[in-house]
Amino acid sequence: MSTIKVLYEDNHIIAVLKPAGVLTQGDGSGEKCLMDMVKDYLKEKYNKPGNVFLGLVHRLDKPVQGIVLFGKTSKGASRLSEQFRNHTIQKTYHAIVIGKPKESRGEIKEKINKISFFAEGFTNKSDEELLQEIKKATKTRTAELFYEVVKSGPKYSLLKILPKTGRFHQIRVQMANMGCPIFGDTKYGTRTHAPMHESEWGNNDSIALVATAISFKLATEDKVMNLEIPLPEEWDKYL
Repeated sequence: MSTIKVLYEDNHIIAVLKPAGVLTQGDGSGEKCLMDMVKDYLKEKYNKPGNVFLGLVHRLDKPVQGIVLFGKTSKGASRLSEQFRNHTIQKTYHAIVIGKPKESRGEIKEKINKISFFAEGFTNKSDEELLQEIKKATKTRTAELFYEVVKSGPKYSLLKILPKTGRFHQIRVQMANMGCPIFGDTKYGTRTHAPMHESEWGNNDSIALVATAISFKLATEDKVMNLEIPLPEEWDKYL
């Protein structure tokens, strides 16, 4: 049986632990992704021939580990997607950040930019036309989250984070904007903020951000499922 760790499974939904360094969904590179692993698991467990249905309803960034939900059926995927759209699914993250926030708890609400994907006619456009395309594709959206300092060490702090919106790289961007970037996150601030921290983290495949808990309603029952995983043991040495 596949080595994937299953946290919950019923006829319509499956929740698994995504390791850091693994893509949630394939990107065309041929690199093994979490969806492939879960499909292999289902194929093997239920002895299914041919293609296995698996509905993608949310993602975690490649360097982030934690709980990911999938729909095993179209009904399961539809019910989960509806909950994500209506913001009735509560996700909890924990992160190690560099430094310590000025306030021990608070809400962050700010406008962040998101470049949308567009892939049409790059080769035949002038630089000015490309610039106009990029401006059109840049969307400004509100990103909101709540954070609470769980504990602090001399250089780092452990935060509990509850996002209210699900923007692209939201937690990583907002922590960096607050002046406390996520430990190990070279994309959003560690390298420029404090180069010595990068070598101290020493893991290029991951950052110190974990999706530790999720609360959702089952597909065919009026019942809420709460899933939770412990923090990585290796985090203890930084706090």
